[in-house]
Amino acid sequence: MKASDLFVKALEAEGVEYIFGIPGEENLDLLESLRDSDIKLILTRHEQGAGFMAATYGRLTGKVGVCLSTLGPGATNLVTPGAYAQLGAMPMLMITGQKPVKTSKQGRFQVIDVVDMMRSITKYTTQVVSGDRIPSVVREAFRLAHEERPGATHIELPEDIAAEATQAQLLKPSISRRPIAEYKAINKAIEMIEAARSPLLLIGAGANRKLTSKMLKEFVEKTGIPYVTTQMGKGVLDESHELFMGNTALSSGDFVHRVIDSSDLIINVGHDVVEKPPFFMKHGGREVIHINFEPAAVDPVYFPQLEVVGDIANSIWQIKEQIQQQSDWEFGFFKKVHQAYLDHKAESENDDRFPVLPERFVKDIREAMPRDGIVTLDNGVYKIWFARNYPAALTNTLLLDNALATMGAGLPSAMAAKMVHPDKPVLTVCGDGGFMMNSQELETAVRLNLHIVVIILRDDAYGMIKWKQANMQFANYGLDYGNPDFVKYAESYGAKGWRVEAAEEILPLVKSCLSEPGVHVIDVPVDYSLNDQTLNETLRERSQQL
Repeated sequence: MKASDLFVKALEAEGVEYIFGIPGEENLDLLESLRDSDIKLILTRHEQGAGFMAATYGRLTGKVGVCLSTLGPGATNLVTPGAYAQLGAMPMLMITGQKPVKTSKQGRFQVIDVVDMMRSITKYTTQVVSGDRIPSVVREAFRLAHEERPGATHIELPEDIAAEATQAQLLKPSISRRPIAEYKAINKAIEMIEAARSPLLLIGAGANRKLTSKMLKEFVEKTGIPYVTTQMGKGVLDESHELFMGNTALSSGDFVHRVIDSSDLIINVGHDVVEKPPFFMKHGGREVIHINFEPAAVDPVYFPQLEVVGDIANSIWQIKEQIQQQSDWEFGFFKKVHQAYLDHKAESENDDRFPVLPERFVKDIREAMPRDGIVTLDNGVYKIWFARNYPAALTNTLLLDNALATMGAGLPSAMAAKMVHPDKPVLTVCGDGGFMMNSQELETAVRLNLHIVVIILRDDAYGMIKWKQANMQFANYGLDYGNPDFVKYAESYGAKGWRVEAAEEILPLVKSCLSEPGVHVIDVPVDYSLNDQTLNETLRERSQQL
């Protein structure tokens, strides 16, 4: 059997549905082997788009997303999505080609050490040096990509190895179960929670996987303990629930931080080290229980008093089964603070000024999207407004990246989300800067006949950095640019282009685009001029009045 045929059979045995990517000369044997496979090749217009699609596929399904590139520049274009998957705990395999390793007539043309380049951004990276090694290499790459904490892996398949003959046989995956927490840690957690005055549940990125949402819902229903979320923990529990106290979109000074500060025990479920702890610990201050798949990464501001290490869902189930609601738990101040947040939020959500305020825009998108609709975000200052103001109802219905926090991922993520969930409405929100980094994937979306809505928040600048620049009291410099006519730009790819000219047009237009098949691109001018005052001054002043 040809080694490339065996490689594809190994991928098939792992349940691969799609390979996203751009083949090159060094992948042609693999491409020929794929031609007769049930695996679908999704040809993209840039390797970054392919990598972001594969990572999002992994994030949404829990299975390993696969992407493909050639050697050299194709492989270097996968570095950003590789880091995106690795920091964001998304299971992904990158396959790259390489010149022949036994004999080559092209010297060092396009050759770089891709395996070494990938080492710092993957859980596993290797070159296939023999067709006989393919079964074990592929199995190990999938095992490690999927194993907690999930992340990126990489296999380099040289041209001559792909073409050689092999008699190797596939390996079956081993049966394994994630370890569960030791009973003494469970009992201590129950003791600490029951003894607390105002315990608070904090839900992080690690809880956005497996069966954790179901177990946490049962825990909250039994105990009545309020909860807050980190940016990547959004949607694990319904954020329209009366016990939801807010999202830690900002580092400090928001209403939610008053809730955190008044708690004497934080039950930190699924905190991921890529997201800074949304509270600062002090010796002799509030206590913290760390519940996660792995031990805590201790630093000067995060040193939990108890670690419950094991499968998160099982840990929560064990605690839930034994814990008893306490009559002296006090949550009155939590609820007072959250009501003040809701009152302040309502003031700006109904503002009709144009260009639109981000608060008003977020409210309209929430109203347009059903509970199970999926919103993907690129990276920009609007991400803070969505994290803070968009009440996610279900797990993985608001996909934002607060790990690598790269620009350019919003559109490819929406495309992958629609492929995974073809029956759910999918909408992506991009800044004009982030959108233009991978806007060429509009052609891919049109070619695949995807029904997605792409909203471009246009401020003709890198708005996030302008906000930080203003906060540091620096003059406006070096961050403004021009844009194409986004309506004509969309139409040139075969998509449908729309332009909003008043705040009241947003909601009906988005609803219309969600109901009409096709790729829709909506240009929405946005006003970020109040960001500095609102996020850095007003919120702090209002929350401190409580």
